[in-house]
Order: sequence, then structure tokens, then C-alpha cells
Amino acid sequence: MRDQIDGHLWTWREHSFLPHGVDGGEFDARQPILLTTGEENANGANIRFLCAGAELQDVNGYDRVVVMFDGHDNAQLDRARGQWRLFSGHDHQLTYWQQNGTGGWERKA
Repeated sequence: MRDQIDGHLWTWREHSFLPHGVDGGEFDARQPILLTTGEENANGANIRFLCAGAELQDVNGYDRVVVMFDGHDNAQLDRARGQWRLFSGHDHQLTYWQQNGTGGWERKA
């Protein structure tokens, strides 16, 4: 999934390019967006996106963690529910947003 996102960010649109890197490079610490499959925060990011079932045990040090998952995939849904329980057990402020039929987002919790 990391490599798919990387490819998409390089080819989506020239005028909407997001500068980024993939973990394991010499300049990880200087990347404004760092795509990674590990738990480390090599670029000192304050926002972390978790996609397609990625997990992160320690969310301390981040201002915001965004868990993105396919609500039609039962395994991803179960994993996201487990993450909700884990994060809520650490006194983090949690919200839940769901995409509606027109492509917009609605706050559910």
C-alpha cells in the first residue's frame, strides 16, 4: 500500500504534487511527508495517517492520528474498532467520520 500511495503521489497531477519520500532513505528526517510501514517518526511529523490496516501502538508525540479504513472490509473494520479502544484508553480525544453517498464526510462520534 505504501508503494501504491507513493506512485499515486508522483503521478496524480503535476500542479497538485505533494513533496514526499519513502522511508529508508538518506533524507528521511527532511521529508515533509514520509511514507513508512514502521512505527518510527523519522521526520518528526505531528500528524500520522494509518491506512489499510496499518497499526501504531504509541500515538504519543502526535497531535493527530488519522485511521483510514474500508468500512466494507470486515478485517479492516475490526482492526479500526480495536484501535479506537486502544486510543480511547489513553485519554485521547477521538472523533469518527464516515463518508456519505455524495462523497462528503459526516461526523458520527
